Amino acid sequence: MLSYDEVRDIIILSNLSDAMLDTVIPHLDILQFEEDDIIFQEGDPAERMYFLKRGKILLEKRISDKISFAIGAVKPGYSFGWSAVMGGGMMYTSTTLCAEPCQVYSIRSEKIRNLLKSDYAMAYLFQQRLLWIVKSRLDHRTSQFVTVLRNHPDIESLI
Repeated sequence: MLSYDEVRDIIILSNLSDAMLDTVIPHLDILQFEEDDIIFQEGDPAERMYFLKRGKILLEKRISDKISFAIGAVKPGYSFGWSAVMGGGMMYTSTTLCAEPCQVYSIRSEKIRNLLKSDYAMAYLFQQRLLWIVKSRLDHRTSQFVTVLRNHPDIESLI
């Protein structure tokens, strides 16, 4: 059984009370992956949400049969597979590739949704952290996009 401290290393779970964690921890599976393992692919049914304990995950998008590119990386403490929280037949929107051996906590989609439905205070704290993570990732991608535009030769001449 995982300890409170181990689970609180996960940012999205870090502000939950001990009582809330008591309801979450029994549903967390501990998974091990090797370098180059794919956890899920873009378009797969979003059946689980994941929390990275150790390692590094790359989020990839495929733009053709021959070309894919990394759109981000997940560091320890962060989560991925957020589509699982949405329910309703959601699909994953990217492919996850282990850049190195990884230890991951995972919870089934229906379990996390049921836990959040049964405890509105926990749902609020969980969603608050999720929004903070989404905003941080959006800010980072916006910054990357602006940098690419600024350094593009055709646009650079206009600035």
